[in-house]
Amino acid sequence: MAFSKLVKPESSELIHLTVLRSERLSPHWVRITFGDGEVEKFRPMGFDQWFRLFLPIAGEAGLDRVPAKANKIFGYLKFLRIPDDERPVMRNYSVRAYRPADGDRGAEIDVDFVLHGSAADGTAGPASRWAETCQPGEHVLIIDEGLTFNPQRGTDRVVLVGDETALPAIASICTSLPATATGTAVIEVPSTDDALEFPHPAGVEVVWIVRSDGAAPGALALGRLRELALPDAPFHAYGAGEQSLASGVRKHLVGERGVDKNQVSFCGYWKVGASSPASKTAREAAAEPLV
Repeated sequence: MAFSKLVKPESSELIHLTVLRSERLSPHWVRITFGDGEVEKFRPMGFDQWFRLFLPIAGEAGLDRVPAKANKIFGYLKFLRIPDDERPVMRNYSVRAYRPADGDRGAEIDVDFVLHGSAADGTAGPASRWAETCQPGEHVLIIDEGLTFNPQRGTDRVVLVGDETALPAIASICTSLPATATGTAVIEVPSTDDALEFPHPAGVEVVWIVRSDGAAPGALALGRLRELALPDAPFHAYGAGEQSLASGVRKHLVGERGVDKNQVSFCGYWKVGASSPASKTAREAAAEPLV
């Protein structure tokens, strides 16, 4: 049985949010909590819900110029016409956690950022620098994109594979699974400090792999998948992170292990050598998810 590649959100309108607080989780992870603004418009879906995030790197005035459909190809072209000195940075992120309004406290959305380089010495990228230095009260925009992990493909038995950029999504998926779920989550991280523990069903084994010097991102996780004893079919497989890892998970399972392609969800979050938002690959990746 074929399933939709993506589970679309209820709404894909621009939503204004405000930074409420930040928390350094480890040397390379920081959690930003968003709320206020138009947070009541956000509809939580659990699992690996992701969104386009617009960061006011060049000042918050640029947020007012973001077109309503900046996540679609023609809207993205309009987005690129915003002058460089005003255009926000657009990146894709997952919802790590959502808390509904409770009493006097409004709804809150947690987003975990991987920190690359250092804002202090100028080696951080724009999103990493913003996450490291942002202050409560700053504003951002998001456009909800829904789910890549389609729960219709199954939630009882799972195989989850990703690099550090997929850790928030995999953690959220595990939170959304039934307590009786079984399977394995293979997560590759740059260092032991980046292996952030998270709640998961007792029957889901979490395998941490620390990337060795010189190893291509995702290569070790893909190697571990090749050695993995798979659950009884049917099961739901999920691969996310660097593009070659995400597509490699699908190619290995479908092409080499005979898994039904309709039981595999995958999404490339980034591509080695294509981090610049001005590159053709990055523009295409920003406009259309790799599923």
